[in-house]
Amino acid sequence: MGDHEAGRGDLTACDMSPDPNARDDKEIAADLEAGRRLFAQECRFVAGAARIEQIPDLGLPEIAFAGRSNVGKSSLINALTGRRTLARTSNEPGRTREVNFFLLGGRLVLADLPGYGYARAPKKRVASWTALIDDYLKGRAPLRRVCLLIDARHGLKDADLSVMAMLDTAAVSYQAVLTKCDKIKEAQLAADIRRLAAELARHAAAHPDVIATSARNGREIPELRAALAALAAAKKLS
Repeated sequence: MGDHEAGRGDLTACDMSPDPNARDDKEIAADLEAGRRLFAQECRFVAGAARIEQIPDLGLPEIAFAGRSNVGKSSLINALTGRRTLARTSNEPGRTREVNFFLLGGRLVLADLPGYGYARAPKKRVASWTALIDDYLKGRAPLRRVCLLIDARHGLKDADLSVMAMLDTAAVSYQAVLTKCDKIKEAQLAADIRRLAAELARHAAAHPDVIATSARNGREIPELRAALAALAAAKKLS
């Protein structure tokens, strides 16, 4: 009887052992606060680059915001930084025609990329934007992560999958960020997140977590700030 009871005790202790990867509420709160403090600092426009040789070398880690035209890249950057007009927004697809760089608190660079997949723009312009995006994403040493923005209403498109394949090949880390999540119902959003997570699991360079945001109501903006703050170096890159 005693041996049987001891065995049951051992099994219970094993079942109740903590997950070594689990994070407690204090750690999560600390990460959210670090994100809030970083994105509360001054954020200013530094440069716009229409060609790869115009891209500035600021010696800091960079986060790029990529996605189809009119997916909401500029709106998301404005929501993250709490500034309505930092990045120019427009309902007209293809408005962003350069890679626009913003310096955040002297610690992190945000890069707003031209949208891809907009076929109604002149072919030469589309080709120029596409070449610039590809050159930047493939060869940018300070690039720490690409936030791949996906409109929650439409999900992944062929253009997104092409960019994901290119990032996988180039071994550039990227994270899926759903935008405009306020425009669909919660049940649909939950299903979309499950499908997207399953697709991301097939891609070598993809971060497993999907962040579902809304620039309009602030949904998961603090969580995205925390994720990006974790990538910010305390001092300039060597």
